[in-house]
Amino acid sequence: MKLVLTVGIGVGLLYLGLLGALLIAQPKGNVLRETLRLLPDLLRLLGRLAGDSEVPRAVRVRLWLVLGYLALPIDLVPDFVPVLGYADDAIIVALVLRSVVRRAGAPVVTRHWPGTDDGFAALARLTGLSAA
Repeated sequence: MKLVLTVGIGVGLLYLGLLGALLIAQPKGNVLRETLRLLPDLLRLLGRLAGDSEVPRAVRVRLWLVLGYLALPIDLVPDFVPVLGYADDAIIVALVLRSVVRRAGAPVVTRHWPGTDDGFAALARLTGLSAA
């Protein structure tokens, strides 16, 4: 019982740390609105990056791991918990997206970007990607 409580507290602290990191690193502007508007282009971008053999293997592995995590029915916080249930998924996806886009680099992301120039500028703002 003590072990379960310790693990639960540890997971809770990790989750709060991730929430804090996301709040600190949050780009300016309405992030949720921009992300939802970009969602179809983001999905195509991630698919193209995952299939490109020139993209570093670590980036492709992160992409497949996050897709696997989202497909699994087990979450840090169950999805039936209001708001927080989906927040853990959003935090993990945001962190992986930021990591993937920064590691792949601006030239590769630009080459695979299926959307508009304004959409790419929004992606750069969301992820902290510096221009090519």
